Amino acid sequence: MAKIAVIGLGAIGSVTAAALEQTGQHQLFLCTRRPLAGLQVETPAGVITVQGSNLTEPSQAAPVDWVVIATKAYDAESTATWFAGLCGAQTRGAVLQNGVEHRERFSPWLAAERLLPVIIDCPAEKRSDGSVLQRAWARMAVEQTPLGQQFASLFHGSGAITELTSDFTTAAWKKLCLNAQGALSAITKLPNRVIAVPGMEAIALDMVQECAAVGRAAGAAIEEEFPAQVIAGAKAAAPEGVNSMLADRLAGRQMEIDARNGAIVRFGQRLGVPTPLNAMAAALLQAVQNA
Repeated sequence: MAKIAVIGLGAIGSVTAAALEQTGQHQLFLCTRRPLAGLQVETPAGVITVQGSNLTEPSQAAPVDWVVIATKAYDAESTATWFAGLCGAQTRGAVLQNGVEHRERFSPWLAAERLLPVIIDCPAEKRSDGSVLQRAWARMAVEQTPLGQQFASLFHGSGAITELTSDFTTAAWKKLCLNAQGALSAITKLPNRVIAVPGMEAIALDMVQECAAVGRAAGAAIEEEFPAQVIAGAKAAAPEGVNSMLADRLAGRQMEIDARNGAIVRFGQRLGVPTPLNAMAAALLQAVQNA
C-alpha cells in the first residue's frame, strides 16, 4: 500500500484518483482549496466513489510516498505550497499536466531525480454537481526508468493504461499535437463538434502540422501522417465532448494558453519553425482572457 496525495481535483485529478481507488491498494489524500463534498467519477465500468482524506490546508499534510500533481500548468507556485508537508526524504512527484515542460515547472522545489513527467490522455469533464464524466479509460505515458516503473505499478488492477516509453519527448509532443487544435473549441465556445464546422478541419490540421514540425525540431519522432490521424480522432470523438481549455473559458477560469499553443509558439521561435496559426490562436485566447 502506498500513501498518495493528489493535488488538484479537476477532471484529470479526479479520474486519476478514481483509478487509484479502483485498485483498492492505496491510502489517498485529496488536496483541495475548499472542502470536497465527496468525489464520484462515472467511468466506463461504472461509478467509482473515491475514498480519501480531504486536506484543505498545507499545514494538515504529512509525508507521503507519492505526490500526484494534477493542477493547471500555471499553478506551479501555489501547488508547491503543499510540498513542505507532503514531501519527505523518499517522496516522489508525478506531474500530470499539459505541455512539454513538466520538470522545468517544479525544479525550483523538487529535485529532478524525484520528478516524473506524465502524459495523460483521458476524455473527461467535470459536471456542475462536482462529479466527473470519464468517457474512456485514461492512457498514460511515462519514462522507462525505475521511477516510471514504480509509478505504473500504482495502477495495477485499475482500468488506467500506463505505457513505459524510452522516447518520452515524442510522447509529450504528440500529446501537444492533440491539444493544439483544441484551441478552436475555446475560441468558438463550441465542443468537439467544432471540427465539423465548414473550414475548421483544414485550420485544425494546419495547427497540428505546425506543432508536429516544432516537435520534430525539438527531437520528437513524429510521423508525417500523425497530424491527419489527430484530426481523424477529433472527428470521431463525442461531438459534445468538452476539452479542458473550453471548460475553463466557459467557467471564467484562467486558461492554459502558455502551456499549450503558447509553448508551440515559444519553441517554434527558439528553433526557427514558423507557427502563425498557433500564434494567432494564443493571441486570440489571451485577448479573450484579458477582456
